[in-house]
Amino acid sequence: MKKLLTAIILLNSLVLVSFGQKSSLKKGLKKVQKGEYNIAIAQLEKIKDRDLAGISNFYIGESYRLSNRNKYSEPYYRKAISSGYRDGEVYFYHAMALKANGNYREAEGRLEEYLKKTEDERMTEIANQELTNLFSLTDLSTKVNYYQIKNLEAINTSAAEYSPVYSEGELYFTSNRDGGKIYKTTGTGFTNIYKIKTNGAIVDLETLQPMSTIINDPDINDGSVTFTNNGRTVVFAKANTGKRSGTKDVNLYISRYRNKKWSPPRMLNINVPGAWDSSPAFSTNGRTLYFASTREGGYGGADLYSTKMDRRGRFGQVKNLGPEINTHGDEVFPYVSDDGKFYLSSNGHPGFGGLDLFIARRENGKTFIENLGVGLNSVSDDFGLFLFKPDRGFFTSNRDGGKGDDDIYTFKNEDPNLKVVNYFLEGVTMTHNEDGSEKILPNVRVKLLQMFDEEPEEIDEVVTGTDGKFNFRVTEHENYILMGEKLGGKEKYYVTRENYTTVGKSIPQEELTELITNITLDTVLFLDKIRIEEVIVLENIYYDLDKAEIRDDAAQELDKLLDLLMDNPEINIELSSHTDSRADDNYNMSLSKQRAKSAVNYLIMRGVDRNRLVARGYGESKPIITDAFTEEEHQRNRRTEFKVTSINATDFLEGDDVFEEDKYFKNDDDHEGNGNNN
Repeated sequence: MKKLLTAIILLNSLVLVSFGQKSSLKKGLKKVQKGEYNIAIAQLEKIKDRDLAGISNFYIGESYRLSNRNKYSEPYYRKAISSGYRDGEVYFYHAMALKANGNYREAEGRLEEYLKKTEDERMTEIANQELTNLFSLTDLSTKVNYYQIKNLEAINTSAAEYSPVYSEGELYFTSNRDGGKIYKTTGTGFTNIYKIKTNGAIVDLETLQPMSTIINDPDINDGSVTFTNNGRTVVFAKANTGKRSGTKDVNLYISRYRNKKWSPPRMLNINVPGAWDSSPAFSTNGRTLYFASTREGGYGGADLYSTKMDRRGRFGQVKNLGPEINTHGDEVFPYVSDDGKFYLSSNGHPGFGGLDLFIARRENGKTFIENLGVGLNSVSDDFGLFLFKPDRGFFTSNRDGGKGDDDIYTFKNEDPNLKVVNYFLEGVTMTHNEDGSEKILPNVRVKLLQMFDEEPEEIDEVVTGTDGKFNFRVTEHENYILMGEKLGGKEKYYVTRENYTTVGKSIPQEELTELITNITLDTVLFLDKIRIEEVIVLENIYYDLDKAEIRDDAAQELDKLLDLLMDNPEINIELSSHTDSRADDNYNMSLSKQRAKSAVNYLIMRGVDRNRLVARGYGESKPIITDAFTEEEHQRNRRTEFKVTSINATDFLEGDDVFEEDKYFKNDDDHEGNGNNN
């Protein structure tokens, strides 16, 4: 923006340029500044003066690039360079336009020229990454293509049709086909959401219609929908009339299907003013929403984020998906398939031109991005993938051979080795009776957490019924944590966590015979009753001879107690240390006190309130085995224990929190969005 304002100011210093040419250029630059790119292009193309050719052609190129039509910008950047335009970034943008047109070799040359001119460290890093991406195209081009692709001609027009989503027997998509009021950014009509009944890829044209006017607004860009699995909740992108300057203010809205109609859309509280928040996608369980955003703090243009929905239906905990997913470019149109695989579109990962389709694979806690290859991807923009079967689906492309702008395509994956395995973790919540026998424990909230960057992140949760059963979808090669919390009742139980891994439990590819195989893994989650003054021995808490320092192996065991204290903030404990009898009483008492204090300090240093902990050293006064003789017997007496001394008053839930719709949504009475492609 600063560069654009400078251009407008410098324009007045050109004394040999006619007033009319100056006026046209100034009007064109102001339209660029306002985000009215299509009008800017028309105005700037009037410029014929050779002294203005560089700046006018550069901003025509910018207008195409900034309105998502990068491949059309290429000749204008080229003219700007040949006319002596001095700003070095024209070389970078020209390289990206050349790439969007499949001119990879020339794009490499432009990037190398740019690297000689720029001193910007960040842009140098980006340009070098783009060179690396271009060098990788040889390997990508040799990837075997098993996709059969077909233009879905029945619904495509010369306008744009994009972002296909299948739900409850209907195909939803976004289009600007109806004309009407013109959106000044692109020179096309505003977008609306349409639906059509379909059996797979076979559509019933007689059922084609826009969604209700409560969702669509003729003077607002509406689009890019996602539904929960039951089809009763929709999130979509909405912008306004375009009256405000700028083009990035696009927001996510939600509506619910009640009494055979959609509720008035309400803006989600996760939107950021002035940012482009769009292309939403629900996870398979409907509790996580993925979306793209240009908000500050990302890694590039548009980044992918996730947000969790709590038990009251409110979204929060917005999280950037990190540098393994996001790049210096744009990552948009996330999608989670029924088998839990994560897809996205990007122009920052190694690809063929504009946006390419990718799959993000996770293994052993790490994410790997894989280009889906030639066929689904082209030199043009390829995005918005959706699977209605494991081997069949839809996507969007503006590749050559279509009907005009963005078109929707169908595809079939005929890879003979394509085998989909769905993994489920089925378990039961149980407890121990006082005699040690086991029984089912109902009404337990069980959470499934997954490790991301060594931090647990909640994936799903259920509340068990009278049978104590729970079931989660899991993926192979992953480490999980199960957490159980007893709801309601007079008796209190420890909130319990157990590790669970699917590493080493996947089915070898050569053993799969069907397209879809369902595998159920099983486990048991025990929650024990909190009993005041019941002594619990911490196994494997060892100290070096005559020392009280916490050893590494002891720290691992203390970390388990740390988790228990963090998960059960209402309990207060006494932590005690005991010695064997092979030294005098006073020495053993002093040593046991030091060891108990060391263990307590270890917990305090890691965040436990010191008021919840009491350290006690009992020396040799409370042996498990009196008159111990063997080393094994002495070892049993040398132990660390804890017991709950009291339970603070807390509110125990009888069940799930009540859904509070007023807190679910952000009050948008004072909000005004801004028109943009969704």
